[in-house]
Amino acid sequence: MKKPVMASKDLRFFDAPDAEQLPNGHPRRGMSVVAALSEWLIHTNRRHNGAWSRRYEHGVPVTDLIPLEADGTTGTLVRFRAAESLCPPGSLTVDDLTRWTAHWSHLEVRLDDQRGGAT
Repeated sequence: MKKPVMASKDLRFFDAPDAEQLPNGHPRRGMSVVAALSEWLIHTNRRHNGAWSRRYEHGVPVTDLIPLEADGTTGTLVRFRAAESLCPPGSLTVDDLTRWTAHWSHLEVRLDDQRGGAT
């Protein structure tokens, strides 16, 4: 499934009283929230029958779906740069990410801080 505007509400989860709860107790809202609050986001989707990637800027697609070569894996990779207004310099640490993602043992999170500070 491709979503034309990632900044739009994900209707599967928004305003749904039975929305899945995340381990931190917050309701699931979908990738559209991350895309809307990011300068850019690259969503890569790998399936058994094909793979593709698409870039969004401020929630709006700036590329078509780009087919990718199969590599034998499946899953979703989301890379993004949060809007600077949401992350003052030095505000996000590896410890923060580790704590926030501890509930998902299958999730790998890497912080690549290219602002000139420590990673």
